[in-house]
Amino acid sequence: MIENQKIRPAMVIGPLGEPLTIDSLPPPTTTRWVVRRKAEVVAAVNGGLLTIDEVCERYNLTLEEFASWQRAVDRSGMQGLRVTRIQHYRDLYERQLKY
Repeated sequence: MIENQKIRPAMVIGPLGEPLTIDSLPPPTTTRWVVRRKAEVVAAVNGGLLTIDEVCERYNLTLEEFASWQRAVDRSGMQGLRVTRIQHYRDLYERQLKY
């Protein structure tokens, strides 16, 4: 991650393989967070387009909320961001850790 450097990429690759820029990210007024929008924000941070602090400020998110999105993507991909399936993917992850 390029968090501590002043040089940032002009674009990163989004979760669906499309180029993401600051302008193509969800607007700061977003209140309905669908899976694709969450995944785009996570990809922007992972690629160095924005810092975690910038994302939390821009979208009025808590650090814990954004961190849960990152964990969900790391563990289960975009499907892990689906609110209706969170418990299923948590259980699946915990079972995988046991074995």
